[in-house]
Amino acid sequence: MEDETIEKQIAKLKQTQDIRHQTSDNRHKTTDNRHQKSEMEEKSEISTQKSEITFDDFDKIDLRVGTILTAEKVEKADKLLKLSVDLGFETRTVVSGIAEFFKPEEIIGLQVSVVANLAPRKLRGIESKGMILMAEDADGKLHFVAPKEGATNGNIIK
Repeated sequence: MEDETIEKQIAKLKQTQDIRHQTSDNRHKTTDNRHQKSEMEEKSEISTQKSEITFDDFDKIDLRVGTILTAEKVEKADKLLKLSVDLGFETRTVVSGIAEFFKPEEIIGLQVSVVANLAPRKLRGIESKGMILMAEDADGKLHFVAPKEGATNGNIIK
């Protein structure tokens, strides 16, 4: 595991412990305080913010609209799907850790948001040339970050 991942998990654990301690101290308070406790528990489920970057750092990221053309499970990998994504100017292979949440046949034809200029990386022997943006809810379920309508493959996401 990378240090950044470990630090993030430690921060989440500490935040959860702090909130549990606070909520146990507040058990004998009024109904208004119960509402505040619920808000605090909701906030504890949101992960801590990563370190600040400059606009120039953000401006280096090339986010594009793409459409999933094909999807298949990666052999001997429970979490990985091999996707073929049409970015308008080319079709790319993207390996994504979403197989626990989506069946390949369910996502074909979906428009998605792609980090198009991420350095290629081999996963299970397959070169992945991008990353699909996902949002994770409080239950750990993944959701595609995608345009609502009217976007064309290759459009820049700003």
